[in-house]
Amino acid sequence: MTPKLRRLSLVFSILILTMGLDQATKVLARQSLSAQSLSYLGGLVQLQHSENPGAFLSLGADMDPQTRMIVFTIAVAVVLLASVWTLFKKTDMNTSTTVSLSLVVAGGLGNLIDRAIKGTVTDFMFVGFNNSWLRTGIFNVADMAIMAGMAVLIFASFRPEPTPVSDPSKAA
Repeated sequence: MTPKLRRLSLVFSILILTMGLDQATKVLARQSLSAQSLSYLGGLVQLQHSENPGAFLSLGADMDPQTRMIVFTIAVAVVLLASVWTLFKKTDMNTSTTVSLSLVVAGGLGNLIDRAIKGTVTDFMFVGFNNSWLRTGIFNVADMAIMAGMAVLIFASFRPEPTPVSDPSKAA
């Protein structure tokens, strides 16, 4: 398998698996959590259905619907298209960057699908202790993919670039 084909296989695998898992869990949340919430590990992990008209942590939920559509649907779609173009055209990306950008794109597309179809994004889980500042906002699998992609990118940026090994046979 050529490096280009290997890289494209990695990108497609991440996109398909992440978006598939995201959409499947959102369907389950809408079907199973509309009438009830579930709690695990003594309340540390909670599942609860919520429709979010805004972005991450309900940012922009109070915007008027037309502005929200422009910002969170059209602008996000443009950024995602540019990112997909980068994934397929920029062949010199290292594996960490390819994985991180693929995760961010997959998460963004997962949420964009919701927004385009329903006008909101289905969120359903949060982690932390009830009535405590030690608690996340409500999120979904797409949000986790975006955060994981950003974490990979940040951690990879601290890794030093490999130094090329000089070839003694080419020394002057």
